[in-house]
Amino acid sequence: MQLKKATPLRWVPSVYFGMGLPFVMVQLVSVIMFSEMGISDGQITFWTSLIILPWSLKPLWSPFLEMFKTKKYFVVGTQMITGISFALVALSLPLPDFFTYSIALMGVIAFSGATHDIATDGIYMTELDNQTQAKYIGWQGAFFNIAKVVANGGLVFMAGMLKNTMGVVNAWMLIMGVCAAIMILLSLWHSRVLPSGGAAVSQIKTVKDGWNSFKNVFVTFFQKKNIAFYIIFIILYRLAEGLAIKILPLFLKAPTEKGGLALEISQIGLINGTFGTVAFILGSILAGYYISAKGLKKTLFYLCCAINLPFLIYLMLSIFQPSNILLIGSAVVCEYFGYGFGFVGLTLFMMQQVAPGEHKMAHYAFASGVMNLGYMFAGMISGVLSDWLGYQQFFVVVAIAMIPALVVSRIIPFKYPDKQETEENIISEEIK
Repeated sequence: MQLKKATPLRWVPSVYFGMGLPFVMVQLVSVIMFSEMGISDGQITFWTSLIILPWSLKPLWSPFLEMFKTKKYFVVGTQMITGISFALVALSLPLPDFFTYSIALMGVIAFSGATHDIATDGIYMTELDNQTQAKYIGWQGAFFNIAKVVANGGLVFMAGMLKNTMGVVNAWMLIMGVCAAIMILLSLWHSRVLPSGGAAVSQIKTVKDGWNSFKNVFVTFFQKKNIAFYIIFIILYRLAEGLAIKILPLFLKAPTEKGGLALEISQIGLINGTFGTVAFILGSILAGYYISAKGLKKTLFYLCCAINLPFLIYLMLSIFQPSNILLIGSAVVCEYFGYGFGFVGLTLFMMQQVAPGEHKMAHYAFASGVMNLGYMFAGMISGVLSDWLGYQQFFVVVAIAMIPALVVSRIIPFKYPDKQETEENIISEEIK
């Protein structure tokens, strides 16, 4: 039986944690796992970038989700499928061809996770008005990124500790089993508390109707005012992150003679999972209230700076290669705070400037698909660039990649005014 009148705080944190966990496990944690199990950096960065393709292609099937049940139905169902798939990944790790099997299963997780994301964002935009969206965008971003910290921090730390007593394979089997249990429990929780997000659209009853709907959604998306500018901005906003994100754990783990910092896996997990957690939560939640108070248009440039500029920290670390764990940890925590603070800016921009209109859920899926496509391609080439240039020169490239996003964030046009801007205009007219 579903609980009545569930407040956003009852479901927003948990459902966006459930969105973040599969993405982070497939995109980031698997990098460390496969590295520990002897797979080469080139194979790791290529395949773990390629299998996130469903998060970029999700607009292709988003209109078909309108044909069946409710958005809640897809959230609950995909969380269960993802949980079962994690369990199968755990069982595949002892096998001789474990890399092939686990990559294939992670592809299933990616498709399930992408479908989950479409329905989740649909519920968020349907159930909450613009002001409430801005208020809770910090919680949304915080718990998506808490999933990153829990997985890339806490679970990696646990794997690093357990491998000394259980062995690498058994340690990672346990970690994947933990992920399976978390996703199954989330599915059961959301079956009770999650709002429906609206029933299926009655006009879409057949596959042909779904295809026609998709064509309409596709055409109207590219007819939106300033859409080319918006697409460029969406790709550029996370370009530096897309290049850096897969290399960071490899850089922290690599021996000093190869340009790395020679940290233990448990140390990487501890930095990310303990102090990084606090920094993420604080940055994301503060950003939500900051945007709610000032408006997105006035804050977008500063949010873009917050997510991009902290990657300069890794350039400095690659130059000086400090051995002091406190110094390294403090530097990484600063990057986590900036990432948490800046991440929500792009999410809210896509919700309030790109998505509005007749096909809000599908158009948001298109926008986030474009974002993930750029992020994916950057990740696919990051390993090749890093191997070719070395860590220090690679982080110089990352620094250069920040510049276009910062420039565009200053000049990007807003089609829909912020509530704060509208109120200021009304006050100004009254004064006149």
